[in-house]
Parts: sequence; structure tokens; C-alpha cells
Amino acid sequence: MTDTPIASVIMAAGRGSRMKGYDGNKTLLPLVPGPSPFEGSRPILVHILDTLPAGPKALIVNFCEEAVMAATRGLGVRYCRQPELNGTGGALLAARRFLKEVDCDRVLITMGDVPFVRAATFQGLLQKLEDHPLAALGFKPADKKKYGVLEVDGDRVDRITEWKYWRDYAADRQAALTLCNAGIYAARREILLQYLDILESRPQIVQKDRDGKMVSIQEYFITDLVEYMTADGLTTGYAVAAEETETLGVDDPDALADAQRIYKTEYA
Repeated sequence: MTDTPIASVIMAAGRGSRMKGYDGNKTLLPLVPGPSPFEGSRPILVHILDTLPAGPKALIVNFCEEAVMAATRGLGVRYCRQPELNGTGGALLAARRFLKEVDCDRVLITMGDVPFVRAATFQGLLQKLEDHPLAALGFKPADKKKYGVLEVDGDRVDRITEWKYWRDYAADRQAALTLCNAGIYAARREILLQYLDILESRPQIVQKDRDGKMVSIQEYFITDLVEYMTADGLTTGYAVAAEETETLGVDDPDALADAQRIYKTEYA
């Protein structure tokens, strides 16, 4: 499998509102700080692109898209604009044309602010596609916090459950949920394309604060693909990251400081 081209979709469209004091795209934050934690070298996104397996790559862009494109120009990526920030599933829908045109059987879907997933972990996730059309990456945190969890049975994921639901589970059921969702997936391309049509036809209506006013908007979530496939008798597999730090999402200043420390210790 290491010699087989893999199509990768990297989500780099979001605003990153929790990165206080920074108004750029968080995927461009430096792993090597300079005059400030927000200035330096080795952007997170470039580090991710260097780690992904060989094959065509699509960047999902929206917020500060010109800066994202400038930082990655010349790296052989294709840009897919997400017209509105309408969830992870919306980002994947923005890549549908790319997915239809690439000549790859396997697809990786990853976040543009999770820099330390190792190449071997990506390969382990892709290997799960030998037995399942979809696979999710899990990790075992010291504290589940408010992460979504993988509810598994043997080698398959029955569902991916968000914190707002599993927090109401009985204590023993919560304790049994040891795997959290990293938000990183692998899929067989042809089946993924089939289910993108289903995903698009079933938006979720969520309430969002827009300039101090709560409004209803349509959003799409990759996690819903697990539900749709399971209902049709298709299974979702999973792989587990070796270390919790692999799945660190750089979404606030504290996480950025952690990422810069990890990079200095393990990569520099």
C-alpha cells in the first residue's frame, strides 16, 4: 500500500476563533516560533503536507484563503473552496469534484491543524480499508474532556457520539468509552462518493450565534457517514494512534505552545 497513490483531503477553511490574539488562518501558525508564538517558520499545514502519503492532495479553503494558497503554492496541491463554513461534511462536499477526478482507490481526510499524526499511523488507518469502506482514527486521552467518542464493537465503529450526548450516559457506560474521535478518516473513494450524495441530501439544522443573534443554519458532518453506512450494512473500521500527542489539535494558544514544544523536542 505504501507504493499506491493516496488522495488526501486537508481541511484548512475554518476561522479558529479560539486562537485569541491571532487573526490569520490557524493552519499557517508556526511550529518554530520567532518574535512571537504567532510568527516564525514551519507552518503547521506544510508539516502535515510533508507527512501525508504520496498522491494528489486537495486543500479545503475559505478563511484567509489567499494566505493559505500563498503558503502552499508550488507544493502540488489543488484548492477546493468551501463556499460557507457549514461543517466538516460541508468541507468534504467541497472536495467532491476533486474526488471524482482523481485516479486513486483510497482517500485520507485530515484536519489542517493536527500536525503530528505520523506516516505510520496514516498507513495503519488506510490498512483498515482492506476490511471496511470507511475507517476512523481514534486515540486514548488521559482525559476525555468534551471529545466525541468512538462506540466500537470488535473491529468496527457502531457510531461516533458527541459529548453532548454521551455525557448523559450512565457512569459505567461512560467509563467503557475509552476511544475518542480524532476527526481523521480513510475511505474507499467510490463508496465515499456515493455517500456524499446522501450526506448532501440530509443537512442538519443547527443554531449558531451570528453577530449576537441566534440563527438556524444547515450543516453537514462526516460522522453522519458512519450512521448512513451502518444502516446500509456497511462497516466502519478504526485505528488507534500510538500517542495522544499525535492527535493534538492546535486550536488555542495553549495548544500552540504545546505543539511548538513537541516540535522542538521531537522534530527539530
